[in-house]
Amino acid sequence: MKIKVGIIGGTGLDNNKELIENRTEKVVDTPYGSVPVIEGIISGVNCVLLARHGKSHNVMPSNVNYRGNISALKILECTHVIATTATGSLKQEIAPGSIVILNDAIDRTKQRVSTFYDGSDLCPGVCHLPMSPLMDEKTRQVIIDTASELGIEVFKEGTAVCIEGPRFSTKAESNLYRSWGCDLVNMTIIPEVVLAKEKGLLYASIAMATDYDCWRENTDGRVCVEEVMATFKKNVEKVTKIIIGVIPNLAKIDWTETIQDLNSLVVGSVMLPDQYSK
Repeated sequence: MKIKVGIIGGTGLDNNKELIENRTEKVVDTPYGSVPVIEGIISGVNCVLLARHGKSHNVMPSNVNYRGNISALKILECTHVIATTATGSLKQEIAPGSIVILNDAIDRTKQRVSTFYDGSDLCPGVCHLPMSPLMDEKTRQVIIDTASELGIEVFKEGTAVCIEGPRFSTKAESNLYRSWGCDLVNMTIIPEVVLAKEKGLLYASIAMATDYDCWRENTDGRVCVEEVMATFKKNVEKVTKIIIGVIPNLAKIDWTETIQDLNSLVVGSVMLPDQYSK
């Protein structure tokens, strides 16, 4: 199977003009609205670059068109999604600038549509999709192996608590998330990963810790946007190198069975109208 990789760019990465070659900008019409993307090639592999928050970063986390974005990648026949995201660290050892290959998440969002199966005619039925494992483990491992090949140190797993945003956490919230064993706090992984799974896309996330959130004692507890952006810009080269390196490594693997298994899981998770009423 020939792969095509959708790259969802988080803060600071989506405008990186060196990431993708033969760039072609286009707008994809989806049932959930029009989505601007950039198609091109990375290391000989067809890719699609999508700016999660818009080109000018003017879309707050709760207003991101998650269903439109994932639909656009599916329409363009992507097989994989590599998502990048900025996060706050909830662990002393995960210092700002650290890269974490997420493997799990806790959903603390309140007002987002987290499924395509919403009772409309587009996706009839209700999808009770298993969320463990949350990410595609095979894709995650390729990312981890690629980072090792490049000599880039990463945390091989991590749990992110996804909050509504756009505000940062209170100190009490930050300490609550720490008591749950969470490693990072984030604003966008949910419902993005859920929707990707429903569409049969193999999803993995590369997270960068940009700050220590506000839990640490003997600090003023403030998270400053300027400092967050400075940390991301200083370390975004590591994320870019991992993406450029992982694309050809993904292309070396036969993903046919993995994709078929995921699609079968989705089909088997949908309860169609009247299916169990007889």
